Amino acid sequence: MKPNIYTYIAVMAIVTYLIRLLPLTLIRKEIKNKFIRSFLHYVPYVTLSVMIFPAILTATSNRFASAAGFVTALALAYTRRSLITVALCSSAVVFLTELVPGM
Repeated sequence: MKPNIYTYIAVMAIVTYLIRLLPLTLIRKEIKNKFIRSFLHYVPYVTLSVMIFPAILTATSNRFASAAGFVTALALAYTRRSLITVALCSSAVVFLTELVPGM
């Protein structure tokens, strides 16, 4: 049996549409449960972190440079620096770490 690409696309479209449609149709009133509200509040942050973390570790061929940039970004974010400061400083650390021979 030869797979039909249009069947795959149709199934994927239906599943994606249902994932977006069901919450709109099933949840009509405001969510009052504190646990569910806090869970839903953190979903975008977790999703972004899960998408970015593998890219951080594989962005360079040098694992040590990637780890140094990641630690720098964590430290700056923990001290509540701005996003642009965190991005620029961690990129600079990765760049400088890659310049050091033997690492």
